[in-house]
Amino acid sequence: MRSFLLALIIAVSATPALAEPASQPAAAAAPAASRGMMLRDANNLRLAPIDLVKTDGSVGIILDSRFVLVPANTLSLVDGKLTTKLTKAELSR
Repeated sequence: MRSFLLALIIAVSATPALAEPASQPAAAAAPAASRGMMLRDANNLRLAPIDLVKTDGSVGIILDSRFVLVPANTLSLVDGKLTTKLTKAELSR
């Protein structure tokens, strides 16, 4: 009886740990961006500090006196620096 209860407790406590990895790949796909972090363009030029981080991973910056939203699928970490695949000219359009 004790071994059955022990096995039941272990099974129940392990269930949340099994469900956790399913939610991690989505978070791992987007780089960790935070407000104030410097964003760089495809040529490694500094664009602007990040003013807004949306829940979908996209970030907002003020570039040439305009608010620009940079899509999450263009962001990556390059040498520990948040970089977009787009150039400043492409973002300024």
